[in-house]
Order: sequence, then C-alpha cells, then structure tokens
Amino acid sequence: MARRFRNSVTSILYGALGVLTLAALLPPAAKADGAKIPPFTTVLYGAAYYHEYMPYERLDKDVALMKAAGITVVRMGESTWSLWEPSDGKFEYAWMDRVVAAMGKAGIKVIMGTPTYSIPAWMAKKHPEILARRMNGTTSGATAAYGLRQNMDIDAKAYRFYAGRLIRNLAAHYRNNPAVIGWQIDNETSSYGAANDDVFEGFKRYLQKKFVTPEALSKAWFLNYWGQNIHSWDDLPRPDGAQSTGYKLEWARWSAMRVTNFLHWQAALVRQNASPRQFVTHDFAGALHADVNEKAVAEALDIPAVNVYHWAPQDQYDGADQTLQEDFIRSLNHGNFLVTETNAQTTGWDSSSQYPPYDGQLREDVYTHISNGANMVEYWHWASIHANQETYWKGVLSHDLQPNRAYGEVSRTAHELAKIGPKLVNLKIHNDVAILWSRDSLNAISDMPFAKGAQWNNATKADYASLVRQLHHSLYELNVGVDFVFPDTADFSAYKLLIVPALYVADDALLHRISDYIKAGGHVLMTFKSGFTNEYTAVRWVMAPGPLREAIGAHYQEFSNLPQPLALKDDPYHAGSENKVRYWAEFLQLDTAKALAWYDHPFFGRWPAITENNFGSGDVIYEGTYLSDTLQTDVLRTYLAQLGLIGPDQQLPTGVHVRTAINGENRPVHFYFNYSGTAVSLVYAHKAGTDLLSARSIGTNEKLTLEPWNLAIVEEGIPQ
Repeated sequence: MARRFRNSVTSILYGALGVLTLAALLPPAAKADGAKIPPFTTVLYGAAYYHEYMPYERLDKDVALMKAAGITVVRMGESTWSLWEPSDGKFEYAWMDRVVAAMGKAGIKVIMGTPTYSIPAWMAKKHPEILARRMNGTTSGATAAYGLRQNMDIDAKAYRFYAGRLIRNLAAHYRNNPAVIGWQIDNETSSYGAANDDVFEGFKRYLQKKFVTPEALSKAWFLNYWGQNIHSWDDLPRPDGAQSTGYKLEWARWSAMRVTNFLHWQAALVRQNASPRQFVTHDFAGALHADVNEKAVAEALDIPAVNVYHWAPQDQYDGADQTLQEDFIRSLNHGNFLVTETNAQTTGWDSSSQYPPYDGQLREDVYTHISNGANMVEYWHWASIHANQETYWKGVLSHDLQPNRAYGEVSRTAHELAKIGPKLVNLKIHNDVAILWSRDSLNAISDMPFAKGAQWNNATKADYASLVRQLHHSLYELNVGVDFVFPDTADFSAYKLLIVPALYVADDALLHRISDYIKAGGHVLMTFKSGFTNEYTAVRWVMAPGPLREAIGAHYQEFSNLPQPLALKDDPYHAGSENKVRYWAEFLQLDTAKALAWYDHPFFGRWPAITENNFGSGDVIYEGTYLSDTLQTDVLRTYLAQLGLIGPDQQLPTGVHVRTAINGENRPVHFYFNYSGTAVSLVYAHKAGTDLLSARSIGTNEKLTLEPWNLAIVEEGIPQ
C-alpha cells in the first residue's frame, strides 16, 4: 500500500512537471527573478575536489596541502548523484558534510554543484525512457546507453521529478552552512542530441505558438518543395529525415531553448531553497556553442562560469583560445565571470595528448584568465583519478598524490594572489571593437557549408566558427581587445568598429540596425554570405546582399567555390607569400563602393575581392572571399590604423600580448604576457605605475624585460 501510494503521488507530480515543461516553452524573462551580482573582495583560486574518488582516506592531508598552498576555494558534489541518493528517495549527506566541515575549518570556501548531469544506475534501470533517444532512433546505438554522463533527455518528466527533488533537498541542507558560498547548477549542459517523443511534442507546441497555423509554417519553410507542406500539426514529421533548411534551423533553436529552460528551472529551484547570500552559476563547456544560447542562460545566473581548456600545449601556448572564449563569456552580462575548470597538468580521455606545461605556464595561465575578467580560477581538478575515462586528465596532484612541480607553481601563484588579488578582482573591461556572433548563422552554414576542406588542422574545417576564430585571432595578434555582441543587441553605437562575420541568417530588422549604425558614423568590417537568407534561412528573393546593399555599395548575382587559393592583384596589403584567398568568391559588382583589392586571375579578375563604401557618416569594408590568416590580420591592421585604433600596444614584440582593464580603485591595470620561451624586452608606453608582481616602479617609456613564460602587471599610479 505504501509503495502504491508513493507511486500515485509520483504520477501526480510527473503530471505537474508536464505543465511546468509547457510553461518552459516561453522564452525566459529579460532578467530572472532573484539574480544578483555576488560580492567578490579578492580573486578566488582553487580546484574541483572529489574525496569520493580517492583510493584511500586522506581528507585531512588534502586539506592541509591545500591550506599550505594557499587554495581559497573548491568546487564539489556535482559528479556523484549516486552517493547523494543511493536509492530512490534515500538521501545521504554525511559523506559530504565532513568534507565541507573540513574545508570550512581551513577557511576554504565551497561551491556546491547540483549533481544532475550524471544519473545513477538505479534511475536508468527504473526509467529507461530518461535516456536520450538520438535522431533516427530505430538504428543501432541511437539511444544513449547507460555509462557515459550527459546521456539523458533533460525534459523527461521522471528526470525532472528526481532532479527537482534532489536540488531542493541539497539546497535546503546547505542553506545555512557558512562555508558554501554558491551553487553551480548542472555541468556543461547541452541538448545531448535528444529527440525523444516528449522533445518532439514540445517542438510541435513551440511551432504552433510561433507560426499559429501549419500553412504559415509551410510558407515560411517553402515546404511546397517536394510536396512536403502540412495542413495539420499532427502531420509534422519528426526531425530525423528533415531536408528543410527552415526545419533544421528551427530544431537547432528549439534545442538551445530546451537548455535555457532547463537551467532557468534549476536556478529558480536553488534560489527557492538556498540562502540569498549563496550565488548561482553555471559552467559552460567553453563558448560559442551551436545548441546552447549562453546569453539567454546567463540571464538566470548571478555570475556565469566557463570551463576553459587550452589545447595548444607547451611551445604552442599563447593565451589565444582562453581569450576568445572568455571575451565571449564576459560579454554575456558585460561583467565578470568564473573559471570553474582549466588545465592543471595534462588533458585527454587517453594517454595520446600528454603535454605537461612548461615552468611558468600554469602561473601565466591564471593571470591570463584574470586579465580577461575572471574573479575565480579553479583547476579540474585537485588530484588525478586512478581509473576510468579521465585517468589521464590530470589534476594538480599526480597519481602518486604527492606535492610536485605543478603544486609548487600553484602555491607560488596562490600566495601572490593573497597579496594582489584585491587589486585584480572585479576588473572592468570595455573595448572599442566588437564581433557580432550569430548562432543561427553557425547552424545554417553548418547545414549548407561553403567549404569542406581542412583549415589549420585536420579537425577544423573552414566554416562560420573558423571565420569567427580567425577574425578574433587577428585582433588578438594585434593586441586589440574584443567584446561580443548578439543579434538581439539593440544598439551597436558603443563600439568604434563592428566585425560582422558571415551573417548568413538575419531578419530585416537586424540588417537595418547594422545599416543605421554605419549611417550614424559607425565602422563595419563584414564578410561574405552576410544578408543572404532571412530568419527562416530562406534565400532572399531580391538582389544580394538584400537590405545591406545600399550600405555595402555593391551587389552580386553569382558566386563560386575556389578549388585552389587565389592571389590578390599587386599584393595590396603586402602579405607576401600569404597574399591568398580561398574557398569562396562572390562576384561583386560596384554600385557606390570602391575596390580595395582584385583577384589576380584571368576569369575572377574582373570582380573585386574587397570593397569599401562610405555610407552616411560611416563606412564599411566588405570581404567577398575567405582571406588567409595573415592577409586578414593585414586588412584589419590597415583599417584599425585608418580609424585611429593603432597605438604603442600594437607595436609590441612578437609573442607579447597586453590586456588592459580598470580595477576597483579606478586605476588602469596593464597585463603584459610573454608567451614564449625566450626573454623579451618592450617599452612601457602608459602612465607611470607599479608592477604588482615585483613591487617595482615602472616609468613611462621605461624598458620592461619579461622572462620566458612570465608577465608583468602594471597598475597606473593615478586613478582614471
């Protein structure tokens, strides 16, 4: 009887969750209720800690090592649902309570994670419908098997019931614990490719709300093609075999909405049950995702977090990938963020990529994150795991669990931060240049790629993402700071230069906002494929590039893939052997624009490759082709100089990068990084100040020498 009663209650609760899931179809509010900016008085520094993974009891020793090293924060609890709830409805806290108590006694703060990204075995057995059903679910292996993490349908009623119950219990249990300062909701959430029946039904309801009638949807998606138009919502086919570009783009949007709604739901549950003093964050798995709308998710967070790994080891380490991802995360809320995971020693799901950092690189990496706006840096993880998938994803301690070279460098860095952390926390960063990021364009170009060849390495092809990375990297090489803006950004006027990579999918309103920005005095560098399709990824039935034509001052009717790279006539940007374009060429015809570069080719040579047009009080440079990395940097350097955005920081030696921010004392702080294995000298060109690391005074135009894999942090002496 008791079991039958509990099952009846569970069924009622599942039904209520179904109603909540329907409500979650609506986009989240502009700012989630309860979201706040948590106070940080210094930069937190630590690691994820999993005492439950240890092969023997060593809590006291680990805490002593952390305290001696200067660790100030740990993240715990997010990876072991099976210990929190070993069987249905049986909750156990003692195993974690002792760890939290030990950390609190040592003065180490705790961020607790909701352990919802890896379901326990009993749940998978009891509710196999929770497991994600991939596209074409009748084929072998299309349904996620139990074993790997992140293998669930995050909208499944049973999953939401169990996850909600767990979150409420955990948040309430640690509500009054002074050591627990915040909550990380879930872990690196994505849609996991789920196409379960409930996901499809939710998609159908979403389409009904958006299009109202199936006829309107059919018209927007041009479903008369191949006679696939629908007249009843019941006739909507599953996404598995969809050929419609409109369908595939809307499914990608729906996948991102599901992630947003799930994380908003978790954030609300935590706030209802945790202490108001405890902040809420989520750790994005890097940035610029196809199925995660980071900006929408961030509306539910007090402060966003990101797991940033650099995949360029040892001699290739240059801070570029960290800066790309963190510029993006910082732009979500125009504020600071947390780094919840980054490289400690080596990474990899096997032993084929074991490249431990050189001396100094761990420390330099910490300050790289801070220079981008991080208020916390944590390693994944404290101690290397002795078995299973992440055996070779090493922590601060190696498998012998003894102090080592990495521990020594972490300790040095921690003790530095104990002194200078208050001057580096809550840094304010604003840049004159922004990149417009379009997730829709990423997904639509992935569906209809303009190139299938490899670029840079065998894992990266030329596509929307590679173009964004190239543009950001060119600016990084030029020591030009970058923010990101988004298709829903109402006003671009805060920036002197707007970079618009391949804006393939956009409604007329966005294109008009860009044109208005130029007309009012803004400056734009825009690339090929921009303005080509509307918001449903249907090609516009007007002369390309549609509403952008007047601003660009050019149009085209033809385009071509390029089977081989082409040179530009007379090497106009002095790129030498890298005076090359590739992959794609639009046959631009000039209206009011002037040509800046022409193809050097008997056929393509009649069309310009790069144009410039004055429009209103502003101007736009348009690239009708994909430039080599060097050529792209040269074009940007020339344009930046024209706009007065080139100065001493753009003349630094190769391998030296500078980041500038304003600290809490309203003083400019300049981070100079030597990402190389040889000593480098430079001239400090800003107002006199103090190197916070050495406490040495630095005068204007004084020579500054950076040792290999080292840095200087100069705080100007006069508040701005």
